[in-house]
Amino acid sequence: MNFGLSEEQNAIFDMAYAFGRENIAPHAREWELAGTIPKELWAEIGELGFGALYVSEESGGTGLGRLDATLVFEALSMACPSVAAFLSIHNMCAKMIDSYGDQEIRQRVLPGIIRMDTVLSYCLTEPGSGSDASALKTRAERTNEGYILNGAKAFISGGGYSDAYVAMVRTGGEGPKGISCMYIEDGAPGLSFGSMEDKMGWRSQPTAQVQFDDCKIPYENLIGLEGSGFTYAMAGLDGGRLNISACSLGAAQHAMNTTRDYMRERHAFGKSISQFQALQFRLADMETDLQASRVFLRQAAWKLDTGAGDAAKYCAMAKKFVTEAGSRIVNQCLQLHGGYGYLADYGIEKLVRDLRVHEILEGTNEIMRLIISRHLLAER
Repeated sequence: MNFGLSEEQNAIFDMAYAFGRENIAPHAREWELAGTIPKELWAEIGELGFGALYVSEESGGTGLGRLDATLVFEALSMACPSVAAFLSIHNMCAKMIDSYGDQEIRQRVLPGIIRMDTVLSYCLTEPGSGSDASALKTRAERTNEGYILNGAKAFISGGGYSDAYVAMVRTGGEGPKGISCMYIEDGAPGLSFGSMEDKMGWRSQPTAQVQFDDCKIPYENLIGLEGSGFTYAMAGLDGGRLNISACSLGAAQHAMNTTRDYMRERHAFGKSISQFQALQFRLADMETDLQASRVFLRQAAWKLDTGAGDAAKYCAMAKKFVTEAGSRIVNQCLQLHGGYGYLADYGIEKLVRDLRVHEILEGTNEIMRLIISRHLLAER
């Protein structure tokens, strides 16, 4: 069993890390204060092939596996987890279109998505349905010209900012089998947005409610089959859970690197604080959690890549374990910085705020425990 990365995988990580350090990290605080990410950045990311990481090569994508993709998100999160997580959402949507869309919609929309001329948002959560996603109320009614949508989606990263929205809507009866997946382009009649949310973290991501008021879209914007949207959404979330875990991992690694350097330079009581055994023990515990998280995440990604029967359980376990470990690590890093960790100039407090939401989205960690226990109890 080989736990090392291949030469190609190391090159993928190094390319993403170098891009993040040069093009994202220097601007992360500025973008957070502005509450937006310049659209020009996505075109540059698209040129690297990162706008279609696991879109098939036949469709013009990069065609990476899930393990390879986690390396990209880990590396970019060392520059800014908010930017990296937004890219993860775009890639999840792109994969759904490539996997389930018919030839017409793939040929029509994927070229712009791959270049990131078209930035995508994912719309599942509603004001009244979060963890109980199959209870969503947004409805799409068939007409002679296509579909008319009515309803609203909540907490949408890229709401009012993105160029298109991949939305789960109800075309049939109650429950998951009544849900379909649709592609709504910005500017569609009846599409509007709420005011920007004032969030704890991920502040560079514009986040708003997405509203459909007799919103008209053509038949051709149905992705896959009517009634299959919930299945598509859940399949997309397995990969999304790995990506958000990778974002926690990269941010925690950056916090660890920064804290280790700070401890060497900071002096108290006549010596550097790195020489105090109690603080050394804290570093040791954080490093152990960090490396355990990395191995667990990559095992789960390998299982998803190979189609293992227990992949969904492992994705849920990795998401729970890695995001909680990441939050603990960055919080401890803030503590080891003392008062300086509380200042924005040092960048640690931003990571504490950014990583907190990782335990909530892509399925709360309480839902992850539910998935894990159900799989465990079903095993013979």
